[in-house]
Amino acid sequence: MRGDWMLAGASLRSGDDLQTAVLISLFSDRLALPSDEIPDGDRRGWWGDSADYPIGSRLWLLSRVKGPRDGSGNIAQRAGDYASEALQWMLDDGVVARFDITPQWITPNRLDLAIVASRRDGTRVAMNFPRVWTGT
Repeated sequence: MRGDWMLAGASLRSGDDLQTAVLISLFSDRLALPSDEIPDGDRRGWWGDSADYPIGSRLWLLSRVKGPRDGSGNIAQRAGDYASEALQWMLDDGVVARFDITPQWITPNRLDLAIVASRRDGTRVAMNFPRVWTGT
């Protein structure tokens, strides 16, 4: 999966704003918490972490997990928790009314995320994010 900026003349093209916000929120690396286990000491993060709401998620921490149960907790549960944490700002700001976040095991070595955003007007936007974790 990858993202790209699309231009309309000299401006950014709009139309998929919610999906773009979700994509940035999930796949930008949020600064790890001091309590997170980080084998190499790199807590990552980026300049957006200095905002009132840190931008991004800690999903990147899952890339260091070796198997579905590696002693540091269930991968699916952690993926759901990290996604929920990353998207919370949109609930707080009233951008959406709710998110339904479902981690889905596709194979024993692949976890996807299905996310349904319910807008305040009642419309729903379904998004799928493959391979948020792949085992080695």
